[in-house]
Amino acid sequence: MKALICNDDGITASGILASKKAVEELCETYVVAPETQQSGIGHALTLYEPLRVNEYTLRDGSKGYGVGGTPTDAVTIALFEIMDEKPDIMISGINTGYNIGKAELTTSGTLGAAMEAASFGIPTIAISLEVTRDDVKFENGAIQVDFNFACKMLNKLTKIVLKKGLPEGIDLLNVNIPANPSDDEFEVVNLSKRMYIPKIEERLDPRGKPYYWIGGEPYESHKPGSDGHALRRLQKTTITPIKIDLTSDMSLLREWLG
Repeated sequence: MKALICNDDGITASGILASKKAVEELCETYVVAPETQQSGIGHALTLYEPLRVNEYTLRDGSKGYGVGGTPTDAVTIALFEIMDEKPDIMISGINTGYNIGKAELTTSGTLGAAMEAASFGIPTIAISLEVTRDDVKFENGAIQVDFNFACKMLNKLTKIVLKKGLPEGIDLLNVNIPANPSDDEFEVVNLSKRMYIPKIEERLDPRGKPYYWIGGEPYESHKPGSDGHALRRLQKTTITPIKIDLTSDMSLLREWLG
């Protein structure tokens, strides 16, 4: 059994090493990730710049590969250049900070990497850990985060996926681990409504020319049965089945067209 492990936090982030630790007893692991922090990059693919790949010695002494591009680039390089055959499973994460809600599917680099692997028929897990401090979300290995429970749940789920594969019609699993879990079971939930309302801050550079920072505040609606409600209010480990086919109800469109 072989596992490809990627992320959007970068090759030196603590979470990717935690993923490797969680599953290395189950399968041979290949760690391939962006060289730098790529949160919020979504499913972007680099087409007009060259990509470089550097070999890294991870903090446990093992080998990893840093790709000078996006999470999707890293998955593509791994599947078609580094690995000699398709992996049995792909794991994206463990991301520092949760990925919940419908909007996260398109903006999250963690989900972008997962979708790329899943599009090639590889059973895929995207896994993220809730953190209570904003300053550790982009820690890049510099601040200690407790991944022990997340590793336990990832190991548990990986065993199931390697044994059974994913059910027909499910391409990947989006998993979120609470900071203070109430139990060690998976809560199957749908996606909540959560998105950022952009706030643009204009500043002036030393030459007086304007530049902009994009920020914002989240709009959230976490109804019972959603990932946000289960994770943040009930402190449950959430798992949401995702399919890549985004085709909506064609009969409604035919009726609308007349």
